[in-house]
Formats: sequence, structure tokens, C-alpha cells
Amino acid sequence: MSENEKQVAQRRGFLKTLGLAGGAAVAATAAEASTPLRADAVPAGMARKENQADRLKARYQPNSPHVQAFYRTNGSSDK
Repeated sequence: MSENEKQVAQRRGFLKTLGLAGGAAVAATAAEASTPLRADAVPAGMARKENQADRLKARYQPNSPHVQAFYRTNGSSDK
């Protein structure tokens, strides 16, 4: 094998490896994109940090308008 043929073979091997790696990256991206996103999934940088007071405060407010509308709509008499 001449020196020129060796260089061509090396170049082809490199390009083949590069193409296979690109194909694998596309397949991995497609597989990741096909999974459904969860509604509560928030990127780490955008997550709101709660302090101690936020963690301890009451979240359910039975006298709020949307809770009253829920019970009124569903006909439930006990709250």
C-alpha cells in the first residue's frame, strides 16, 4: 500500500467514525424528544426557591372562590 492510499484509508475511517457519532447523536436527541414532558418538570436554573416560611404556610384555603366553585359545581355538601 502506498503512502497516499494509507492517508485515504485513514481519512475514510475518520469520516466514517464521525458519521456514526453524528447518527448516534441524532438518535439520542430524537429519543429524548419523543418522551413526554412532565407538567411539574422545571429546569434547575428556573426553579423558585422556597424559604422556611413558604414551606410552612397553609396552601389550601377552603374559602377561596375556586374551591367554593368546585364544591358548588360538583354538588358536594361537605367541605
